[in-house]
Amino acid sequence: MDDMQEILEDFLVEAFELIEQIDHDLVELEANPEDLELLNRIFRVAHTVKGSSSFLNFDILTKLTHHMEDVLNKARHGDLKITPDVMDVVLESVDMMKALLNAIRDNGSDTSAGIDITDICARLSAINDGEEVAVPEPKVEEKVEELANEETPAEEENQDVDVNSLSESEVEAEIERLLKVRKAEDKARKEHKKSEPSEEKPKPTPTPKPEPKPAAPSEPKVGAVAQSGGSAMEQTIRVEVKRLDNLMNLIGELVLGKNRLLKIYDDVEERYEGEKFLEELNQVVSSLSLVTTDIQLAVMKTRMLPIAKVFNKFPRMVRDLSRELGKQIDLEISGEETELDKSIVEEIGDPLVHIIRNSCDHGVEDPKDRALNGKAEKGLIQLKAYNEGNHIVIEIVDDGKGIDAVAVKAKAVERGIITEREADNMSDKEAYALIFKPGFSLAKQVTNVSGRGVGMDVVKTNIEKLNGIIDIDSELGKGTVMKLKIPLTLAIIQSLLVGAQEEFYAIPLASVKETVRVPIEDIYTIEGKNVLRLRDEVLSLVRLSDLFGVKQVFESGDQTYVVVINVAESKLGIIVDNLIGQEEIVIKSLGNYLQNIRGIAGGTIRGDGKVTLIVDVGMIMDMAKDIKIDIRASIESNAKAAVKEKPSDYKVLIVDDSKMDRTIMQKSLEPIGVTVLEATNGVEALNLIKSGEHSLDAILIDIEMPRMDGYTLAGEIRKYSKYRNLPLIAVTSRTSKSDRLRGVEVGMTEYITKPYSSEYLENVVRKNIKLM
Repeated sequence: MDDMQEILEDFLVEAFELIEQIDHDLVELEANPEDLELLNRIFRVAHTVKGSSSFLNFDILTKLTHHMEDVLNKARHGDLKITPDVMDVVLESVDMMKALLNAIRDNGSDTSAGIDITDICARLSAINDGEEVAVPEPKVEEKVEELANEETPAEEENQDVDVNSLSESEVEAEIERLLKVRKAEDKARKEHKKSEPSEEKPKPTPTPKPEPKPAAPSEPKVGAVAQSGGSAMEQTIRVEVKRLDNLMNLIGELVLGKNRLLKIYDDVEERYEGEKFLEELNQVVSSLSLVTTDIQLAVMKTRMLPIAKVFNKFPRMVRDLSRELGKQIDLEISGEETELDKSIVEEIGDPLVHIIRNSCDHGVEDPKDRALNGKAEKGLIQLKAYNEGNHIVIEIVDDGKGIDAVAVKAKAVERGIITEREADNMSDKEAYALIFKPGFSLAKQVTNVSGRGVGMDVVKTNIEKLNGIIDIDSELGKGTVMKLKIPLTLAIIQSLLVGAQEEFYAIPLASVKETVRVPIEDIYTIEGKNVLRLRDEVLSLVRLSDLFGVKQVFESGDQTYVVVINVAESKLGIIVDNLIGQEEIVIKSLGNYLQNIRGIAGGTIRGDGKVTLIVDVGMIMDMAKDIKIDIRASIESNAKAAVKEKPSDYKVLIVDDSKMDRTIMQKSLEPIGVTVLEATNGVEALNLIKSGEHSLDAILIDIEMPRMDGYTLAGEIRKYSKYRNLPLIAVTSRTSKSDRLRGVEVGMTEYITKPYSSEYLENVVRKNIKLM
């Protein structure tokens, strides 16, 4: 049983791959009916599926593929022309093959789904016999009806009678009639099957042609049957996706470890500059970093699938849509060998379906309209994929009528999506983005294809979930280009680390257009919104600290950093206090309790071991609309409050466990006139500093104290970026060189040894708080 189960699984894997390929090839065959090599390849696929299903006793699937194989065989010998009507029937039989395979996968049998292939087999037989394709009722059914009428003439008049009006005896008679009809159907099928060989018309002996070699598969397929011609099958194994996911998670942890090690090495190098062991440590760290990167790439490649897995279903879809819409549309595909992560392959299909349907319905015009505009009657849609750095770009290009920005704005105003004033100030590029709004549609009537205003908003949502962006470019009368930019993997991404006051955030690098440093005076407020004129465009601004409610502890000075982010056509300038740098990060979920926080997509662990939040770019662009803070006025008012006009505005903290020593230091500072604060130990001082109640200008620190010594206190203070330049003056009786060196290492600005004169202490404090 285990062996049979394994054989069944192999059959299903192969059959689904072959059916996917035949669907694509049949559409190509319709465009190139003389391509004998393509026709032979399609025939071999049908033959392979028939043989495998027959071996596994899937009789319904075997019968269906046998009838389809007969039609293809006749076509490849030149006795049948593949017309659109013939192709409709063949493609319908392929759809039924898919349904039967799904039934086998779900239930282990092709009979459990209740799929009736009588009709499709009859139509395939009719095609094989050279009869008319466009017949409303198949020949076999007509024969069945005739036989049923012959055997049950008396009951003919009762066929349209309401069953509820019949007596019990009449119901029994009706049941007997239906049983006779079923018996007649079976008899008709048997007669039809027997007549198949004799009805086959004699064929002229064709000129012998060399059999073309089977086309090499575009990619190695797991469990694939070895091709004729002696080609060696590539050695492959099948691995559960769960194992690959687990391996990817472990690689993520390894990347975090690498980042942590690089940070530690930087710290060690700074502290032990010139030491001999640093060179050897550098070699080990560099080697480990390279190997980690190689392992990461190798594991990512095991999860990669060619985007052809998605692209291959679109030729059939475009072909069916063009017939349904009465249009002539060609689909050109390029770059289908481009690979991306399996999880993204599964997510990208649905958005592409909506975009291509839109191109067929709204983009490409009717043949008559195209001819009037001097275009070829047959429209063209191009589907392209290519790599760009750590991203894959997918372009959908049509040569249709393009997007009318004026009509889009008018429709959006009509539906209340935007105001007339917003429409007047909106560029064409911004207007194109309105098609992604829920409920928006330019269709004049609702059809099976479009008109309900759903679809494109789903596209935008799904692409943003993948940390991707959409860009639209269109020219009226010429066509439209939709460009999707998606990361190759969702597990590990490149990010820009930024600082907002004392907090750090990671912005996905794919959404960062540029970073600039601008003067505060270049920031203006227009109708309550902060804006910056950047080159030839006006850019909306918001502070990252305002978005997340981070307390404004310090200002960045006369200039500030602006990170320009973009989603589709929309741009926003984010004001940050620091640009820390670019870093490869591993995306971690925040868990059930912290999920769905507005503006936060997840978290990551940085090289120093701290957790950093990852910004949800799409969400913060929506959040920015609600921020009404005047940035320039806020910065200027805070700057004025920070200016100290007299010595009493300065505050100095004295940290010493000795009351006498604190008194001496306080007396020494009286001539300056500064405000003096006191703390009896390091813990008390640190709590006072953390509270943020006082803006300190210098701290005098004793080294030997209970609970927390002076060195530890200085080290803790220096961890805060706003205290990085705060004067820390050690006042101690320790005089050795090692003590002084340690003081410098933890961030002491000055080192005063006891005993000292009052004038000396006064001068040191004056110098450090710039009162001299």
